[in-house]
Amino acid sequence: MAMLEMKNVGKQFTIHHLGKTMQAVEQVNVSLESEQFMGIVGKSGSGKSTILKSIYRTYLPDKGSIMYDSRRYGLIDLARATEREVLYLRKHEIGYVSQFLNVMPRTTSRQLVEKALLEMGEHESIAQLEAEKALEHFELDRKLWDTYPNTFSGGEKLRLNIAMATVKKPRLLLLDEPTASLDQQSKIKVREIIEKLKANGTTLVGIFHDIEFMEGLCDKVLDMKSNTVQIAKEGEVLLEG
Repeated sequence: MAMLEMKNVGKQFTIHHLGKTMQAVEQVNVSLESEQFMGIVGKSGSGKSTILKSIYRTYLPDKGSIMYDSRRYGLIDLARATEREVLYLRKHEIGYVSQFLNVMPRTTSRQLVEKALLEMGEHESIAQLEAEKALEHFELDRKLWDTYPNTFSGGEKLRLNIAMATVKKPRLLLLDEPTASLDQQSKIKVREIIEKLKANGTTLVGIFHDIEFMEGLCDKVLDMKSNTVQIAKEGEVLLEG
């Protein structure tokens, strides 16, 4: 059984003041097994982020199904799941990393990462320990651990965002250009975490523009231009600029 399977997924957006409807994605068909990593490539506006947000249910698809093999609910269609089911899955099974950090005010970096674990039911002492490990791994300056992230640089916010999502060791992790504003050393840290998560059973879907970063990571690549999925062979790079 596939961990994630999208069948004939389509999504439109209506621009009301112009009276126009735009087709963001159409007839998307994807199947991923556990521990596989699929990269999504295409020009800006081709619908890459729409696919991720449809899986995460930030967007509600107009057509098709998104079947996910959940630990809690079994096989569930994310396109038709209830809000309560979606909230549970976001807390416990499905992670999302974007280029942007939206966090609670007056909450420190350390508290944010700890909260990600506490809301899963993890013990406070373990949450504290794992939060420190995550912040240290992504080389966030210790001086920033007990600081509010609204003062952080773009790269610091992104590293915190990745730490918050990956510390939960999600079954399914969605990555929307998570290395966009990172230096080379930070990108290496992200790659190490992705490899570790894959080895421990996480399935991943990601949008990246750094071809070198993706080399050897992808099992499949969805090309938005042709709307086709390519299977990666060992040592092969399928991504194109």
